[in-house]
Amino acid sequence: MAPLITSVVPKSPAARAGIRPGWRLVGIDGHPVYDILDYRYWSDAPRPMLELEDETGRKKLVKVKGNAPLGLEFESYLMDNPRSCANRCVFCFIDQLPAGMRESLYFKDDDARLSFLQGNYITLTNLSEREIRRITDMRISPINISVHATDPELRRAMLGNPRAGECMNLMRRLAEGNIKMNCQIVCCPGLNDADALTASMRDLASLYPAVSSVSVVPVGLTRHRTGLPELTPCGKAEAEAIISLVDSFGAACLSLLGDRLFYCADELYLKAGKDIPPAEYYADYPQFENGVGMLRSLEDEFIECLNDETDFIASDFSIATGIAAAPLLKKLSQLYSQICYNSSISVFAVENRFFGESIDVAGLVTGSDLIRSLSGAELGERLLLPAVMLRHGGDLFLDNITPAEVERSLGVPLVFVSNDGRSLLSAMNKKHQL
Repeated sequence: MAPLITSVVPKSPAARAGIRPGWRLVGIDGHPVYDILDYRYWSDAPRPMLELEDETGRKKLVKVKGNAPLGLEFESYLMDNPRSCANRCVFCFIDQLPAGMRESLYFKDDDARLSFLQGNYITLTNLSEREIRRITDMRISPINISVHATDPELRRAMLGNPRAGECMNLMRRLAEGNIKMNCQIVCCPGLNDADALTASMRDLASLYPAVSSVSVVPVGLTRHRTGLPELTPCGKAEAEAIISLVDSFGAACLSLLGDRLFYCADELYLKAGKDIPPAEYYADYPQFENGVGMLRSLEDEFIECLNDETDFIASDFSIATGIAAAPLLKKLSQLYSQICYNSSISVFAVENRFFGESIDVAGLVTGSDLIRSLSGAELGERLLLPAVMLRHGGDLFLDNITPAEVERSLGVPLVFVSNDGRSLLSAMNKKHQL
């Protein structure tokens, strides 16, 4: 069924053309419209002709004058249902969630449209031939792809899907269509590391520059793995080996291609006990949203802003984060205290009991973890928390506990901080809280 128009923006091109809520959008300039990508692509014309159906099902042709956006709003963001994942990945994090969490957390999306529109990673295993052609015809780029392994047999085993072995063939087609691809490899020790990782990097480098960046991230294993495949956690020795392999291969790419191409996630350096590389290592931070270079960017921006700040108001406050990022936040807090020396700052590394102690990143710390870990502690005037602890919308932690519940339990106001140095400094300085 054609997408339902739920509202029309007042004074928009569509409103001026007389289009009304309750009508359905069938096509634009002779092209059928199935979803948001069709709508955005075909409506980007000076005077598009829209084929519509009114409430009675009667067909209408309406020419719209004016530039996009037309001003139509639909039942859902995608204009149809999101595509769910058809894989059974041996390392799938959603399969490791405990029972009783909100329903939306258990949905596994593998939707190419969300890859383009929101940066989600997809596996390519549920793409139809029509969708592949549409991506290349419409130049839908970039696409973010979860590769994990390029060897067909290994990838089929890891993803639990017979179509998983088609990955490199599909990526070659996308490369031939000039589609930019950002890739990730979730590294599982003993499975797709070592020689398998080298082979995957070699295959992906052969598609440069279409493959423009690749992040290598460690597998995350929660304590809720009953009935799931046995996997080896990524410890210090495993992280060191992965970093050595990826950084060596990346250095060779930098020499041969002028582009490092392969990057390790910050989490691997933390697990290995190594310093995060300097800013020049990350070039323009192509995999920033995948946790590559975030801590370097945070530290450098914080220090730059701290050196520029001239007005401080001292206060006592605390910061809570995951175990992985706590050493860096302690370092930045000490730098702040050296300048605003009357401030008292406590940094708490929160152990994750909800998902398990091996999960040490801030974004997976729950409300119950905060309450358990910080109850009775001296927290000062306010508690700074990474904003990534909350779901999109900022109203709930992963365990369905609200910020208000945490505030009541701990007896301190919460301040949620974006993952950048300027926001962190502003949250520390009481001047910005007044």
